[in-house]
Amino acid sequence: MEDSKRISEPINFVHQDEIWKAHVKAEKHLAEEWPNKWGFLTEVYKEYERESVKLNSTVRVEVPHHPSTRPATPPESYIHVGTSPPFPQTTQALIGWRSGHTRLQLEKYGAVHHGRRSFLKELGWPLDGCY
Repeated sequence: MEDSKRISEPINFVHQDEIWKAHVKAEKHLAEEWPNKWGFLTEVYKEYERESVKLNSTVRVEVPHHPSTRPATPPESYIHVGTSPPFPQTTQALIGWRSGHTRLQLEKYGAVHHGRRSFLKELGWPLDGCY
């Protein structure tokens, strides 16, 4: 939708060209000024690089050899899948047919009981205190 608005507006090519020239001029100026403002960083980086090469060549730390990790436990040892109940013969019984069996329910650890408290009751305020 914004593109349709953009097409209807006239484009000023001269103005866009002036903006482009200003960007190029600013970038050229900043490229000339960079060594004066930030040139010290190149010297610091070269010094850091020389020191790191020197340290890497002189200091060699032996990494202790650790025994290999134990093999992964196969899922069959801790995941046990039982047999399913017989498939229902009617389409009406198809809806929720697995949830009727206690061993196949999704809630293994019982129903969830939280969020039953009232903030107003905890403070001892009347229930009609808030609208």
